[in-house]
Amino acid sequence: MNLRHNLYRQILTIVLIMFALIYISFAIILPKVLIPIYEKNIYLYLKTPLDVVNNNVITNEIESSIAYIYQKDNIITTSSNLNDIINLSAKQILENINKEFGKFKYQGKTYYYNTLNDNYGYRLALTNDNYVRQMRSDILEALFPVLLITLLLMLAIVAWWSQSLAQKIRHLKEKVDNLDNDNYKDKYNYRVDDELKVLSNAIDNMKLTLHKQEEYKNQMYQNISHDFKTPLTVIKSYIEAIEDGVENEKDGLKIIKDEIKKLEIKVHSLLYLNKLTYFKDMDNYKSDIINVVDILEKSVSKFKVARPDIKWQIDILDKKTDFKGTTDMWEAIIDNILSNFIRYAKKEVKITVKNRRITFYNDGPNIDESILNDMFTPYKKGINGQFGLGLSIVKQTLTLLGYEVIAKNEKTGISFIIK
Repeated sequence: MNLRHNLYRQILTIVLIMFALIYISFAIILPKVLIPIYEKNIYLYLKTPLDVVNNNVITNEIESSIAYIYQKDNIITTSSNLNDIINLSAKQILENINKEFGKFKYQGKTYYYNTLNDNYGYRLALTNDNYVRQMRSDILEALFPVLLITLLLMLAIVAWWSQSLAQKIRHLKEKVDNLDNDNYKDKYNYRVDDELKVLSNAIDNMKLTLHKQEEYKNQMYQNISHDFKTPLTVIKSYIEAIEDGVENEKDGLKIIKDEIKKLEIKVHSLLYLNKLTYFKDMDNYKSDIINVVDILEKSVSKFKVARPDIKWQIDILDKKTDFKGTTDMWEAIIDNILSNFIRYAKKEVKITVKNRRITFYNDGPNIDESILNDMFTPYKKGINGQFGLGLSIVKQTLTLLGYEVIAKNEKTGISFIIK
């Protein structure tokens, strides 16, 4: 409610200021600007009857708002209303007239005159500024009701618009307040496709994104719990078996070390994922350039030990093998891809660098299309229900560096393409 009142007052204030400016423009400034037009009309009004002015006309035209002076052979004749127009004698007026037409001020008033000088004598028509004042008064009388009606219409339109605007803003606030409320139903209907409707749609999209992220995180927590619980259960079981004398100590310790190693790998993966959030605020990784071939050869050497039964091949078909990023980042990318490959490859793993792309191929089984599109998505399960933490690291690191990774089923096997 306060929001509506504040908006209403603000908009009303703006309208009143606009009205004041319009009033000043039309009621005060405009009449002054139009003075030259009024004066032009006065000069024409004064000039028209001068052709017929003579002694007889001046004598008869005594009720006019125009005073006349007629001079011939040094004889000056004036209309009887001259003193009503101006408190000066005809001689004094003629002494100060030196133009064909014009104006002069006397006792705070402005007087306009026009003259005609020919063989029939010198004629002068004179009037005061009552005509200009009357024109100003007429304009004000004409403008005032128009301005008043305009203001009332503006106030009505602004009142309706501000109420509608406040209602939309209240609706947007309500949507933001219910971002985490799944039971909230949005029933508001935007009749106009304006920026506020765009903002409303953006809030809907944000809510959907947050909901998906929440689902991903819940799934991640479940998978992390499962991944950590399994080796811990195995470790606990073998410790108890060794203590009870059921299991040989040497064999039991070997299994315990293997499970601890698995846990260590998972912890390092989680720490690396967390580390990526700090990379976003740093700029040094963007300027670093590494030779990807050196890291590929180093990583292949490590994984050959784990899978000596498969054929490892690196084909460098591009002269440019420099990529953005740090050595640590690319080691994490390549190691996580190859770690995934050695679980599924049958006889061959092939890495090709060509056309500024890196293609990783293994001849393992194809991946279901429903998993293929999401296997790099954070917090998603991968092949055979495995928790795809390693592939999440690949995806997030490459995205941070400005690269894209896609998975593609081949006729035999699968490829991961970095481009």
